[in-house]
Amino acid sequence: MKKKGLVIAIDGPSGAGKSTIAKLLASRLGYIYIDSGAMYRAVGWKAKREGIDPADEGKLADLCRRTEVTIKLDDRDPRFYVDGTDVTGEIRTPEMGMMASAVSKSRAVRERLLVFQRELGKNGGVVMDGRDIGTVVFPCAEVKFYLDAAAEERGRRRYLELKAKGMDVDSAQITREIRDRDRQDSMRSLAPLRRADDALLIDSTSLTVDEVLERMLSHTAKVT
Repeated sequence: MKKKGLVIAIDGPSGAGKSTIAKLLASRLGYIYIDSGAMYRAVGWKAKREGIDPADEGKLADLCRRTEVTIKLDDRDPRFYVDGTDVTGEIRTPEMGMMASAVSKSRAVRERLLVFQRELGKNGGVVMDGRDIGTVVFPCAEVKFYLDAAAEERGRRRYLELKAKGMDVDSAQITREIRDRDRQDSMRSLAPLRRADDALLIDSTSLTVDEVLERMLSHTAKVT
């Protein structure tokens, strides 16, 4: 089957702005946007709901066998479903971010979602963001980015995002959680967060969204 376009991988730590940029980049290119991190949040959401310890590999493996995570991709803001239940809003909390990081250590969870992610992107024409897209999921992606920013700036952005949604959050606590998430993601033995050797590093600490987007479009144009 002829590919519909490039596979563009955007990796980076929590709060770096990957989802925002990935959506915009996909829209400008006419591609599909896929948020891989939301898949782990969805699994974490069900594990939390069932009281499953993220360190219990056996129970997580069983959960994966009987859980269906699906994405509705026919609009500009993908919706995530767990066994038919729309969990899009519920998985966007700091707690579910930590749960996602915890369950991502599970080999069973990663193997299950890896198949799903590769199936979604196999025909190209996708922008997928996460923490191991360019290193594990699509190591041969034509375009790779590693988007980063200082922890304090990422904390500030996440705080403003959650406050805008009406959540009662503490800025200092969010920054601490981001540092904890960085440490947890980078130190795990299975598919740790790291920059792919061929990924373009973009530090967005002092850049606007438009400036980051233009850098990505310029780099992508060199490939096409």
